[in-house]
Amino acid sequence: MSTAKIPNQKKSNEETTVIVGMSGGVDSSVCAAVLKEQGYNVIGMFMKNWEEQDENGVCQSSKEYADVISVCEKLDIPYYSVDFVKEYRDNVFQHFLDEYEAGFTPNPDILCNREIKFKVFLNKALELGADYLATGHYCQNILIDGENHLVKGNDPGKDQTYFLYTMKKEKLEHVHFPIGHLPKTEVRKLAEKFDLSTKHKKDSTGICFIGERNFKNFLSNYIQIKPGKFETLSGEEVGEHSGSAYYTIGQRKGLGLGGPGAPWFVVGKDTKRNVVIVERGEDHPALFFDELWADEISWVSGEFKGELPLKCKAKIRYRQEDQDCTITKIEDGELHVQFDQAQRAVALRQSIVFYTQVQGHAVCLGGAMISRAGKSHYEQGQ
Repeated sequence: MSTAKIPNQKKSNEETTVIVGMSGGVDSSVCAAVLKEQGYNVIGMFMKNWEEQDENGVCQSSKEYADVISVCEKLDIPYYSVDFVKEYRDNVFQHFLDEYEAGFTPNPDILCNREIKFKVFLNKALELGADYLATGHYCQNILIDGENHLVKGNDPGKDQTYFLYTMKKEKLEHVHFPIGHLPKTEVRKLAEKFDLSTKHKKDSTGICFIGERNFKNFLSNYIQIKPGKFETLSGEEVGEHSGSAYYTIGQRKGLGLGGPGAPWFVVGKDTKRNVVIVERGEDHPALFFDELWADEISWVSGEFKGELPLKCKAKIRYRQEDQDCTITKIEDGELHVQFDQAQRAVALRQSIVFYTQVQGHAVCLGGAMISRAGKSHYEQGQ
């Protein structure tokens, strides 16, 4: 088995303490097993962020912690549970609600990584005497010219650097990603090899604190959402929606709009009037943009390094392939991006994340929150 070396490691494996952030899933379980096999002093630590029961009356965190205990006992390593429920509600969940109420579609995983996993959780691990915190993220921490870089995972379908772009190089000095260089198929094989109780466990999907339940019902428990109208760009009413917060740019499914012709897509929202704007056709010009602006900039290196204009690659959503673009300017806390090819469904308050090649590695430079888009192809044609 190939192994990922911990950058900056100064002591022998046996003298190095690694706390593994264990979620109860197969990825973090394999992290613990691999590190134990490599001779590190491994401790499992479960992070409780949510305490509410799901629709079936099951507390998901209790189920996950039971899996953590099972794996740790199998590996004969100590384990602990830490409670960050208050920190999560104050710094992640409340922001999630505020963004939805404002009409945006937030991504709580990015905020959770910044505010919880690699802030209070990392600090807790270091307070307990750990040399490093290891997690099951599919990404890599590689030392290039003496500096830690956040690098894409080798499994392109699982890479998670999009959710980690707010990581700073100072944090990377204390963080290890043991499986970031492996494909998911290999991780599953390792789980079988170590005979872990999580070896056949399905990957978690969706938003962690919602679990397997109806999203609309969940959200309606926390924010007031009013039904409204679907309108076309010309102002024609074509139906009623159940609340503008439930819809995002480019969405097709769940609109409940039929009739002859091409499918309907969300092309915009007027939150003041509680109107969702729709048009027919997935290639409608109102969905395409050549440029955008973004603020809340976060560089892994701590500051922008390079000269403008900077040609690089970027993605404006997790599953998107990298897009060629140019960062043309950065001023007043906002950057401007021009794309080589038009981008479909630019959603405000989603993250744009930047990449470049450094010595053969796909390095994540950082990212920002999309604050505004240029004129759509529809507007340009008016």
